[in-house]
Amino acid sequence: MELKTTKIGFLIFPGFPMACLTSMIEPLRAANEISGETAFAWELISEMDARVASSAEVGFDPARRLDEVDDSHVLILLSSPNAEFSSEKSAPKLRLLSRHGTRLGAVSGGVFPLVRSGVVGKDVVSVHWCYDAAFRAQFPRVNASDQLVEIGTRLVTASGAAAAFDLALHMIDQQLGASVATEVACWFQHPMMRRSGVSQVVPLQGEEQGGTSLPPLVARAVAIYSENLADPIPIADLAAKLGVSPRHVERSFKKATGLNPTGYFRMIRMKAARQIVMYSNDRVADIAAAVGYGSVKSFVQHYKNEFDLTPEQDRLRINLYRVEGNVPVPSV
Repeated sequence: MELKTTKIGFLIFPGFPMACLTSMIEPLRAANEISGETAFAWELISEMDARVASSAEVGFDPARRLDEVDDSHVLILLSSPNAEFSSEKSAPKLRLLSRHGTRLGAVSGGVFPLVRSGVVGKDVVSVHWCYDAAFRAQFPRVNASDQLVEIGTRLVTASGAAAAFDLALHMIDQQLGASVATEVACWFQHPMMRRSGVSQVVPLQGEEQGGTSLPPLVARAVAIYSENLADPIPIADLAAKLGVSPRHVERSFKKATGLNPTGYFRMIRMKAARQIVMYSNDRVADIAAAVGYGSVKSFVQHYKNEFDLTPEQDRLRINLYRVEGNVPVPSV
């Protein structure tokens, strides 16, 4: 039986992360070479005919406009979190493609326009940890996941460039089998394919940790605390949930991160607040409330202590950078 070629379109928006594109195309290209088959074909798609600049300011020429697409088996959105559709016809077109059997997906910031298109519904989507707070603030009813990849029957999403490689390996496995997927991974010295159910690695806040994982007790505490930043749980209640004393929580955090729980959790809240400052137009008072501050004055002071700028100054700096440099901040 002749192998059916899977046609993949990459819908690119200005400022899209180039690494996410190459992290998918290169393993697909290698799979074709290893198998001796044209198992995958791909093309770049955009809303307009013009060249599209990536976040690295490298220009890419699309093969087709989105309104011309009708035969892609898979369509992956690549963008910064700030991407907006430039045509009012784009979102309806994506919904039409989805209804007619095209499997839609997104990598990294591409999940934002994917959700804005109205195709997600109750599906679970993978959201990069550095966009998580901003995403949840914008789309509180969407099922956001901290998994590297989320693979559903209608949608596929990956949290970043390395996860995009895993998503490509999954597609290779489905099309050509595990042996080809394994050989592709070996070609690129990539760890064996990490399937659904693998969480993203989030950098620790303590300088001495060097990217190692948090001890189980501290990790559980962070997970519980992060469940509702708008209504922070007191340390005593957190300790009760963990079945230990507040003093034990204090010692555990100091040993693992160099910070006491209050300081560590404040840092989490400030980083979440900065995501919302960067990737939304929400009022400062609303951002303060979203990360559990009843006082805007206290929030602004803590933000300035953390980032040496007030939220308004930080947003102005970011927006000037976008306007003058035409790039998102950051794009992963």
